[in-house]
Amino acid sequence: MSRIYDCQDPATRALGLRAATDAVRSGRLVVLPTDTLYGLGCDAFDNHAVASLLQTKHRGPDMPVPVLVGSWDTIQGLVHTYSDQARTLVEAFWPGGLSIVVPQAPSLTWNLGDTRGTVMLRMPLHPVAIELLRETGPMAVSSANISGSTPPTTAIAAKQQLGNAVNVYLDGGECAVGKPSSIVDLSGEHPKLLREGAITAAEIAEVLGVEPESLR
Repeated sequence: MSRIYDCQDPATRALGLRAATDAVRSGRLVVLPTDTLYGLGCDAFDNHAVASLLQTKHRGPDMPVPVLVGSWDTIQGLVHTYSDQARTLVEAFWPGGLSIVVPQAPSLTWNLGDTRGTVMLRMPLHPVAIELLRETGPMAVSSANISGSTPPTTAIAAKQQLGNAVNVYLDGGECAVGKPSSIVDLSGEHPKLLREGAITAAEIAEVLGVEPESLR
């Protein structure tokens, strides 16, 4: 049976975070709040857990799972090269609603799907998510919905879709942003905006010192 933990209550939050940490470490799935949407997550380095996440979402490996991290420093061990553009975006928008696609470190043995040697990374702006990530390390996290259905902004809405496939639900209240993160691909010669979401193209372009049209 799965359980929802009210993380707005300090005592229940502590219990929930312990339960979620134990679940992640033992290869199970958890739902956690972020600033953008609720996420369905597991240990990024547990390939069986990642496969279970994809199966639960009814999603194939052609849509790879992003990775959430709990600090700026974590990214440096996950990427092939920590470029100036990546550093600029991280320092401007993390924690927050920007995901970046970068070439992954060749030594990593995880299987997040058909990534073609890249990984999508984000540090969410939510205290519950950050606390969990700092206990578990990098987590593979996708929106907590069945593929094709509405991504949830509450834990209850996530449970209505995913049910007992998830071991622990952390309820951090309604998501502040309520829309997906923006995605910038830094794996090519020039930055490319793959999705405009929580962060606008104009904001990203300003930080990078380029025209918004050049990101298209």
